[in-house]
Amino acid sequence: MTTTTAVERAVHKGAPARAGAPRRPGRIRRATLPYLLLLPALVLELLVHLVPMVIGVVMSFKELTQFFIRDWGSAPWAGLDNYTVSVDFDAPVGEALLHSFLVTVAFTLLSVALCWLIGTAAAVFMQDTFAGRGLLRALFLVPYALPVYAAVITWVFMFQHDNGLVNHVLHDQLHLTGRQPFWLIGDNSFYALLTVSVWKGWPFAFLIVTAGLQNIPRELYEAAALDGAGTWQQIRRITLPSLRPVNQVLVLVLFLWTFNDFNTPYVLFGRAAPQAADLISVHIYQASFVTWNFGTGAAMSVLLLLFLLAVTGVYLALTTRGRRTADA
Repeated sequence: MTTTTAVERAVHKGAPARAGAPRRPGRIRRATLPYLLLLPALVLELLVHLVPMVIGVVMSFKELTQFFIRDWGSAPWAGLDNYTVSVDFDAPVGEALLHSFLVTVAFTLLSVALCWLIGTAAAVFMQDTFAGRGLLRALFLVPYALPVYAAVITWVFMFQHDNGLVNHVLHDQLHLTGRQPFWLIGDNSFYALLTVSVWKGWPFAFLIVTAGLQNIPRELYEAAALDGAGTWQQIRRITLPSLRPVNQVLVLVLFLWTFNDFNTPYVLFGRAAPQAADLISVHIYQASFVTWNFGTGAAMSVLLLLFLLAVTGVYLALTTRGRRTADA
């Protein structure tokens, strides 16, 4: 008659035999496999993001101009001079940076708000079943699916002063303007940039909100309808509270993407953006690659990074506290 020990029964059930028992090689391999699979991504992240970031921080403390491009390591140390010049708002460099920062803040807030509003409204509207809903969803995603350069260049032709589609519709067809306005220069350039940004960004909000709406049980809307709640009350009491976690992530991603957007203004206006549409990303590019003052441009980039980190930290802290308060 075979006797089964406690150790054998424990091993047979999958439990560890005892605390001091050596781990099998198979278990060690299974434990280290996830880290080995993540290693290539971590190395790539280090090479693509962290290393250039560290080099940029080092460059911000150097007097790096066109004379030291071939050997930027030999550039003399400038200490905090580049940062002092950047934040001296009474001097031309600091004043221009402050103006660009304020323009970027206004542009980002308007763009994010409009993208979220249009995307949420379209997602809620598309929840109802009707003929052609699939085709309409596909059309809504076209601006997001198009390459940035192709989409923005199309808008450049549409905003042309003499033969652009925008002036043709607003001035020639609808007679909303007394004369054909210039959209790519002057004060109107801000509205042109905002239009392109919203047109390009709201389908992403639509896509994310649509995914979030799939997790809301339809029984909640049916019960609310039986209790006499109208459409607006259902949106206010059911849809928006249920979408709060999704919206918190969506707003943060839209804010970071829009604030750092470089492709849209660069393709729309070229290397020299109008003063009304002088976003900070293009401003830093001009400070670095047009004036050849890479040290000052690197210092501006570090200041921008610190600002975005601070905003992200405060936003996450406020949203986390609000979520805990709502759960309590």
